[in-house]
Amino acid sequence: MNAQATNRPSPLRSRPRPTLFLTFAALGALAALAAAPGCFSARSSSGGGETTPPAPARLIRTSDIALPDGYVIEVVATGLNFPTGVTFDDAGQVYVTESGYSYGEVFTTPRLLRVEPGGRATVVATGKNPPWTGVTWADGAFIVSEGGVTEGGRIIRIAPGGQTQTLVAGLPSFGDHHTNGPVVGPDGFIYFGQGTATNSGIVGEDNHKFGWLKRHPEFHDVPCKDVTLTGAALTTSNPLTPQDKDDKATTGAFVPFGTQTQKGQVIPGKVPCSGAVMRVPVRGGTLNLVAWGFRNPFGLAFSPDGKLFVTDNGYDDRGSRPVWGNADYLWAVTPGTWYGWPDFADGRPVAQDRYAPTGGPTPPALLETLPNQPPQPVALFAVHSSSNGIDISRDPSFGHVGDAFVAQFGDQAPDVGKVLHPVGFKVVRVDLKTGVIRDFAVNRGKDNGPASHLKAGGLERPISVRFDRAGKSLYVVDFGVMLMDERGAKPKQGTGALFRITRAASAG
Repeated sequence: MNAQATNRPSPLRSRPRPTLFLTFAALGALAALAAAPGCFSARSSSGGGETTPPAPARLIRTSDIALPDGYVIEVVATGLNFPTGVTFDDAGQVYVTESGYSYGEVFTTPRLLRVEPGGRATVVATGKNPPWTGVTWADGAFIVSEGGVTEGGRIIRIAPGGQTQTLVAGLPSFGDHHTNGPVVGPDGFIYFGQGTATNSGIVGEDNHKFGWLKRHPEFHDVPCKDVTLTGAALTTSNPLTPQDKDDKATTGAFVPFGTQTQKGQVIPGKVPCSGAVMRVPVRGGTLNLVAWGFRNPFGLAFSPDGKLFVTDNGYDDRGSRPVWGNADYLWAVTPGTWYGWPDFADGRPVAQDRYAPTGGPTPPALLETLPNQPPQPVALFAVHSSSNGIDISRDPSFGHVGDAFVAQFGDQAPDVGKVLHPVGFKVVRVDLKTGVIRDFAVNRGKDNGPASHLKAGGLERPISVRFDRAGKSLYVVDFGVMLMDERGAKPKQGTGALFRITRAASAG
């Protein structure tokens, strides 16, 4: 273990800072103000990862984390290497997945770990096809989402003894976003998300920076159903021919880098596909499409009444078709519905000035016809907050039954676009009836940000949350320190942690 930790539960008396909830109108007004010449364009980016490197050993101090009155937090394990998910077997034993990969092109070994009393980790299984993005327990085994940057995405089943079986293979997961989830639905099926290859539908220079365009120059987004294109295409320098500074490439939507499209061209849909939620029987079988038109459906959770909710990372201000000022979303999923990617954001068309980068063009529409009119999100999270893992409270002993809890990984500025202050780096609570979002677990201090930015000992990058089998404790997976600069992500191995939040026995 390379992190110092305070393992004793620490009651926190001060409440988290209140969260500002923005309506669609308020978000539009804020975007218009920031897009105008002045403060936003003049100031440099100041994201949570754009900070002086922290000390080699991460300090973890639970007293630096504020919770609502009546809740306590404790450290379960430290020294984890890019942890992404947590689950529990039938006996309530705790297990964690380590990704095996991080943005910044850092490769390690994906692992499933059993967390022993005292925080010691025992390896249950290892893999060779990272990242492992999440895990759940179903039908006496572990179900893991294998992101597949090297061999393509998979859903795998791991027996308690470590034997592995592939339930789904060939998922389009070589790109920016990966195979996510999984979660067990009330019908007994395994539900999971599949992110898109690109930011907004067109392969570009940013995908070369992410590392995958060089490995897989033929890769691109795949629609779930047939789509008809406007023929919009964008021209950039060609990063695949760095020796020729004058070489340009023009690329359309849903095609490989350097491939043009025509107005009225139909791109055939198929399953598996990009930007979708899909499901498969718990023992394997036919893969079914649930819904599509997401950008990066990372977290999935079912409410007590059986409704599926999905967190979705919004567009970035990067690549050939940058989209400015777009929130992350929480969707209530209706099967068979298209949710708007790549032509809608926040439930509105992106082909309008409010989504144009400062000094840049308005994003062109890519689809000639819409599969359906996209619905509105249940809630809008802060722009670039990277709102990821989700679970929904179901036990009165914890409280807030029916509310969602969401882990916010935090901004990855400047890669995703400029921010004027750190965004995310906390756990928030969402009222699913009203869409109102409130801070739940957040680092203390007058400013927001990860512990490394605040020079404190609290949360770094929460990536997943999961209630235990009884619903009495909320576990928070913290990916660890990941710094950012103009060249990309700089993750720090061995700085991940697992926390547990419970309600004090005396709380009403």
